[in-house]
Order: sequence, then structure tokens, then C-alpha cells
Amino acid sequence: MNKLQLINNKIIPQEKLADWVTSHNNKRIVFTNGCFDILHLGHIDYLSKAADLGDVLIIGVNTDTSTQKLKGLNRPINNELQRTTLLAALFFVDAVILFDEETPITLITAITPNILVKGADYKVENIIGANHVIDNGGSVETIAFLDGYSTTSIENKIINNSKA
Repeated sequence: MNKLQLINNKIIPQEKLADWVTSHNNKRIVFTNGCFDILHLGHIDYLSKAADLGDVLIIGVNTDTSTQKLKGLNRPINNELQRTTLLAALFFVDAVILFDEETPITLITAITPNILVKGADYKVENIIGANHVIDNGGSVETIAFLDGYSTTSIENKIINNSKA
């Protein structure tokens, strides 16, 4: 199997999610989610720290439609195929799965991860799925973002540089 096939195999269709989770049920599953529109150092820092919390890392990625609903008509900049493939290419990512809803609650309840992770800009009581994970014996962790890195700041820099 070539490297691109290995990457593509990490992108799990929703209909295969249950089998994937079952095949990893003896491992500590970490789940996080987001749009991950323009992959940057802040994402790498956050995701690698999330991966360090368990044995396998699953990333839920908003589809193009749900990203647009959350971020506005000009987003996403990179389509869902590009975003999922880039994330799957990271060696510490074990699975990537798209979700079309505004929140990942359906994925969280399907996976019931051992550890649910979000950025430290969230309070645990406001994290979607936190109650489900805690009620099933898991934990919820927050990770501080790396200062100065965000897709919005990159987007603004590109816009400002094009005006110069």
C-alpha cells in the first residue's frame, strides 16, 4: 500500500465508524473536532497535545456546508477533501471523519471517547458532548491555544497583503 492510500484509509466514512471504534475498544480514544480550514502551527500544537492524552486520536471535521454555516459565506477556504486529507497525513492522527451537523454530538455519542478535547476558550460545562463522555466514565480536557495562530489571522494577513 502506498503512502497516499495509508492517508486515505484514515478518513473514515460514517457508515464504517462503529466498526472502527469497535476495533479500537481496548485503546484510550481521544476525540476532538473543528473546521481546520487552513492547517497551521496552532493546529499542530493543539492536535499533537490532544493525541498525547490517549492511544488514538479521532478528529471530527465539519463538512463544507457546516463550516459555511459556522464561519460565513467566504469559508471554508479549503474544501473538505483537502482538509481531511491534510489532517489524515499527520502521523499522530488515527482517524478523520466528516460531520454535517452544526455540532459533533452525533459523532461523540457514536464514539463515546475516553477523552473529549476542546480548546481552552471553552468551559467544560459548555462543551458539546461533555455530559455524555463524563456519564460514560470518560473525561473532558481543554488545551490552550498557541498565541498568534488562527485561520482568521492568516486570512486577514492575506487580505491585508493583497491591498498593499
